Amino acid sequence: MIAPRRIALALAAAGVLAGAAAPAWALFDDDEARRQIAELRARSNERFDTQSKAQIDLSNQIEQLKGEVARLRGQVETLNYELDTAKKRQQDFYIDLDGRLRKFETTASEARPGGDAAAPAAGQPPAQKADPAEEARAYEAALNLFKAGKYKESAAAFDSFVKEHPDSDLAPSAQYWLGNSHYGLRDCKKAIDAQKLVIARWGSHPKAADAMLNMASCQQEQGDAKAAKQTLEMLVAKYPGTPAAEAAAKRLKKK
Repeated sequence: MIAPRRIALALAAAGVLAGAAAPAWALFDDDEARRQIAELRARSNERFDTQSKAQIDLSNQIEQLKGEVARLRGQVETLNYELDTAKKRQQDFYIDLDGRLRKFETTASEARPGGDAAAPAAGQPPAQKADPAEEARAYEAALNLFKAGKYKESAAAFDSFVKEHPDSDLAPSAQYWLGNSHYGLRDCKKAIDAQKLVIARWGSHPKAADAMLNMASCQQEQGDAKAAKQTLEMLVAKYPGTPAAEAAAKRLKKK
């Protein structure tokens, strides 16, 4: 009877020991899981921080680019405004100069004995003189179209004036503004042809030097730098001392 009892006691003791050891193993497993979870959380937080920083950097770069684009757009608008203002100032200058020259020409014409009318040949009736007031109105109407930026209409008006009044004192100026009207229409070929006629037909007229300067501008825009340079050199040689020649000399220095 003693042996079975000892066996039972031994088995009971083993069960108690097994029950006491189980919580230790369970505790070890929980700690390992917590460690792994903590590592995963740390890696996730690190990746999140990295992504957040990258997004913030990208957002800052986008904002900087937006600011740079806005700055460049402002510079372009400013340059366009300055260019338009310079063109308008140049146009006003030429129109004012045109008015001054016309007054001078009218005064000089009135001061000459017998005016500009040529003496009629023997046996021929005197040529009918055009009405200066009518010519002036037609010229002013064409010039006002040019001032308003209606270059197509002003080109037609100046072309009609030159054809109808080829011997008028205003014909050289009308031909000159015809060239400028074509230039306003960005038709450099017609502009050059018109200005060449000013130089060929009225080479001693004050507008001839300006016509040659405009020719050089058109040639430059056409990409013919060599022809533009030659025209500027001819202008300086043919019309020294004129404002157009001075402008041509400055352009030649920049080349």
